[in-house]
Amino acid sequence: MSEEGLELGGFAALTAEIVSAYLRGNPVPPEELPGLIARVHGTLAGLGNGGAAPAPARTATRAEIERSVTPDYLVSFEDGQRYKTLARHLRRRGLSPEAYRAKWGLPVGYPMIAATYSARRSELARSFQLGRPDRAGPARQTGEDPDPGLAGHAAAGLPVGGEAGDETQRDGPGRDGAVARAGARR
Repeated sequence: MSEEGLELGGFAALTAEIVSAYLRGNPVPPEELPGLIARVHGTLAGLGNGGAAPAPARTATRAEIERSVTPDYLVSFEDGQRYKTLARHLRRRGLSPEAYRAKWGLPVGYPMIAATYSARRSELARSFQLGRPDRAGPARQTGEDPDPGLAGHAAAGLPVGGEAGDETQRDGPGRDGAVARAGARR
């Protein structure tokens, strides 16, 4: 058989065989069938010419996207594994969330963090009051800028102290191991 005959008859028959085998195990909407046939035929033609055809960009179907998002985990389209957060996984593969969404045809609002994991982290942050303005005391409320090193002491009701040479108010050992008493000089 000539090469032209192989391209016309052989590739068409092989394409039909591959596509029919694929359709036996995978549901494909009728409107996507011509594209599937064209991709398979193009791949076979590229292989028949001695060169490998470039892998076409595959986009996820709506059903695949819906199945990939669960409350407890997200399924990566890159490797099929489950993740609570995709960010670290994507960074290891050299992808940003935007590039991942574009590569797989995902909507802009596609989550990168599982819902229960996000809710648990959010609750933990609320319990530690993270992200709230510091409530260090009246200096913060009046707009004064206290010494940042002493703000925590003032908020805790601890003595702040004064300039060098002032009397100390502690009764425990200092940095040098000496015990300072009220009224004593350093």
